[in-house]
Amino acid sequence: MEVQDDIRTYIDTLPEPKRSEMQALHELIQALCPGCKLWYQDGRNSDGKTISNPNIGYGSYTIKYANGTTKEAFRIGISANTTGISVYILGLKDKAFLASTYGKALGKGSVTGYCIKFKTLKDINTNVLAAAIRYGFEAGNE
Repeated sequence: MEVQDDIRTYIDTLPEPKRSEMQALHELIQALCPGCKLWYQDGRNSDGKTISNPNIGYGSYTIKYANGTTKEAFRIGISANTTGISVYILGLKDKAFLASTYGKALGKGSVTGYCIKFKTLKDINTNVLAAAIRYGFEAGNE
């Protein structure tokens, strides 16, 4: 239950309207993947130094490095930042797929190989965002 508490605390510390939007995204992703593994990363390294924004993660996949080692990571992640919200869809084989498939239909946001960024939910088509997230979960099952 600790991860859920960490997620709740993180969302609760965000200023409005980001708090409500992150809560809505959290609920949307859990509805798309009920019961999936939850992650919370506070953005600090092992020395306690902040190196990134906190992330909430959903699902899992195994990263395989060139040297043969592996690491478990979340499949979908969300993070609030100074300019808005980022949604990460990790582990995709085709780095151009998200932008070419969802980019134009998304609305006022940007799409890179694995990240969808937007200022506020009202700027984007949330059905398109949900389709991209759903694809991210399904791609992990291939």
